[in-house]
Amino acid sequence: VQLQASGGGLVQAGGSLRLSCAASGRNFDSYTMGWFRQGPGKEREFVAAISWSGGNTYYTDSVKGRFTISRDVSKNTVYLQMNALKPEDTAVYYCAAGPWPIGATWLSDEERTYDYWGQGTQVTVSS
Repeated sequence: VQLQASGGGLVQAGGSLRLSCAASGRNFDSYTMGWFRQGPGKEREFVAAISWSGGNTYYTDSVKGRFTISRDVSKNTVYLQMNALKPEDTAVYYCAAGPWPIGATWLSDEERTYDYWGQGTQVTVSS
């Protein structure tokens, strides 16, 4: 399994970026795809998740209303649309994939449930 994250960059506060995660190497129907981030001097934290099969989504409180996670099954790609960016969103963003029951009504925000990780893409938000 390979996860290739891209789309990071430098943006001013209030701006937008869209991250992409191209997934390959297996069928992801029974998987959840997640985005995590690690800011300077901070531990890695959960950002958002989406079930590959049903499209259910889950967000950490700090990004609700500003970030949107989505997936394109035809392209095997997961996206994170980030709007109204703040300096505190500055971090390396990682995409991840982990097995999860199809039809589950909740999604995991725990790193230990994600088996595969991408290389990370840097997002820097200037004030």
